[in-house]
Amino acid sequence: MNKGVITITDAEFETEVLKAEQPVLVYFWASWCGPCQLMSPVINAAATTYSDRLKIVKMETDPNPLTVKQYQVEGLPALRLVKGDQLLESVEGVIGKDKLLGFLDKHLNTN
Repeated sequence: MNKGVITITDAEFETEVLKAEQPVLVYFWASWCGPCQLMSPVINAAATTYSDRLKIVKMETDPNPLTVKQYQVEGLPALRLVKGDQLLESVEGVIGKDKLLGFLDKHLNTN
């Protein structure tokens, strides 16, 4: 298990994401979602690679409808890169490690 990825709920979203000092990658998933199983190792790899400048949280969609609705999650897995209350990037569906690291680099290296 990678301790770099934090599991959160609707109730923790404001504290863990909106008030975070670093950008936050929110990974929306569901236990019944096959493609989500493919994304988990990619998310864990990103958590290891970017632990110094990015916070990664995962949120199961079914028990957390408020955040799912707020961020217009329609397909799973879904990723939202958030800094403060600003949505920087939005991705739905499985993406490979290279594509994920590429889109994170684009945002994290501009600081």
